[in-house]
Amino acid sequence: TLGWMALRAFGVRDLEALVGLGHLGADEAAALKRERAVLARLRFGLHLVARRPEERLRFDYQKTLAARLGFEDDAESLGVEKMMQGFYRAASVVRRISDRLLQRFEEQFDGEAQPEPLTVGFALRRGYLAANDADWPNADIGQVFALFASWANNPQIRGLHSLTARALAESLPLLPAYDQADSDAREQFMALLRGQRPVDTLSRMARLGVLGQWIPAFAQVSGRMQFDLFHVYTVDQHTLMVLRNMGLFASSRADERFSIAHEVWPRLRKPELLLLAGLFHDIAKGRGGDHSELGAVDARAFCHAQGLSGSDTELVAWLVEQHLRMSVTAQKQDIADADVIHRFATLVGSRDRLDYLYLLTCADIAGTSPKLWNAWKDRLLADLYFATRRALREGLEHPVPAAERVAEARDSVRALVREQGYDDATIDRQFAVMPDEGFIRLRPEQLAWQAAALIPIKQGQTLVKVRRISVDDPALEVFVHSPDRDGLFAAIVMTLDRKGYGIHRARVLDGPADTIFDNFEVSPADTFADGSSANLEAALREALSGDLARLRPSRRVVPRQLRHFRFAPRIEFRDEPGATRFALVAPDRPGLLADVAFVLRNQGLRVQDARIATFGERAEDTFVISDEHDLPLTESARQQLHDAMLACLDPDRNAGDPA
Repeated sequence: TLGWMALRAFGVRDLEALVGLGHLGADEAAALKRERAVLARLRFGLHLVARRPEERLRFDYQKTLAARLGFEDDAESLGVEKMMQGFYRAASVVRRISDRLLQRFEEQFDGEAQPEPLTVGFALRRGYLAANDADWPNADIGQVFALFASWANNPQIRGLHSLTARALAESLPLLPAYDQADSDAREQFMALLRGQRPVDTLSRMARLGVLGQWIPAFAQVSGRMQFDLFHVYTVDQHTLMVLRNMGLFASSRADERFSIAHEVWPRLRKPELLLLAGLFHDIAKGRGGDHSELGAVDARAFCHAQGLSGSDTELVAWLVEQHLRMSVTAQKQDIADADVIHRFATLVGSRDRLDYLYLLTCADIAGTSPKLWNAWKDRLLADLYFATRRALREGLEHPVPAAERVAEARDSVRALVREQGYDDATIDRQFAVMPDEGFIRLRPEQLAWQAAALIPIKQGQTLVKVRRISVDDPALEVFVHSPDRDGLFAAIVMTLDRKGYGIHRARVLDGPADTIFDNFEVSPADTFADGSSANLEAALREALSGDLARLRPSRRVVPRQLRHFRFAPRIEFRDEPGATRFALVAPDRPGLLADVAFVLRNQGLRVQDARIATFGERAEDTFVISDEHDLPLTESARQQLHDAMLACLDPDRNAGDPA
């Protein structure tokens, strides 16, 4: 494209000719030639691997191509990750030089305008920020930071002038890293974080290569990809997405995707500390070992060099080291369990740390993949945040007894149901047939919604209710109340799967008089899911009204990209009072949960609780199960379930019922 534009703008047929005309530097021409060779080698190799003209570097070909080009796995990185990092870095260099060249082409058509003075040392040229000194920046990092400060304080700037961008690129190798710079330069960097639009500044610094020069560890993760379906961005781009989310939190405008983030942000003592934690949270990926621990070491060294106080330094390092803890706790543990909350609150230790960790967690999850953040995760993290805040407020030495928690929850639910016109006598009758455990595990507004729906229902009847979790999110909450019978959980799961919904969370509660109060949080997983609450309610009612044993999982085609991420399933058992905890880690695929539920039903097992978590191509599900007598599984029953589950998960098994 640049070649075509050079022909149109200057009448030359190759980019090298632009060097003689003074529109392209010799170093720029050499860089374009070098990176074009990198991209061409990948492209030609791709054609050989695909055995046809193929311009998409898909998962199907990446590993084979990496091996053919001589990239090998080691303890720190897969060969395919090394190859893709080279691709992203080459593309990044081409992009930076292209931006400069396109601006020069534009000037060729429109002409160079007179400079307009802006700030000391800088001016605007046709809306672009330009340095006045022809020798700028003279290998002075302070001058570079002054440029970004001027850019941040003048939002009307279109971008960086091509000549100034070229001068910056040429001087990059001469600029010192943070541990070699003087105290004035370090203070300038911190001033940028505390100043106007710091997220925009960090993004610009990263795109122009300055951030990687200032923090060498950031340069190491530039263009680094992870060969999985969970992380859709390179590490540096993911980091910038995380910072961008933090910028959204800082704006006064509430974002519907993050229900309480805009309320938590103003309580931050020093917002720049959160930005530093976001900058360093994944900076140690690809080095081997625990990237959280290694990143905390980097963060501590950086903050110390920047002159931050001991408490601020330790907060940033702690956030980097623990940045996955809140997500793991919310998605893999039962946050309705007082012991889980107590352990997490003990780890956090203070309201200040909780605020920072909550915002970092939200920004991190939402910055991993556009599809990863949804209404149910927003609610899950908010629930954990409020439960932890309460535990910290009431004191970790004296946790609130379960009976007191139930009583408080009943009072909150009662107030909400009263608003719908029901008197206390009616509410008391309804509360008497609802499980106490629900008042601990569920939100008051969930319980009020369920109670109001159940009041007209007579004993022995089945109720199915579906509602949206958020107006702007397709996630749905499904509530099923019914007389209990074997196979009920499997029937619900298989019906949801047939209707195109994936289950993110399940709460299976037993109520009085042998009834069930099951809650599911689901979202459309297939294009044929119509998103209609009424249609889903009708489908569930029809499925539960007949013979549950007739229901079978639907046979689904495994998506192409999932076939490249197979690994051996892992099954674990652990006894609990009156039940057995069954944990499954396996490659995800459409209909997986329906198949698992079908196996549990065929084994005559009852599901008492379920936690569903999916991370890219990896499903990590936990079930609390018992036999038909509500007892823990015997060793023989465990082995039978283990064997049947492995047979179900075998990707090469013949079509037919999973057994």
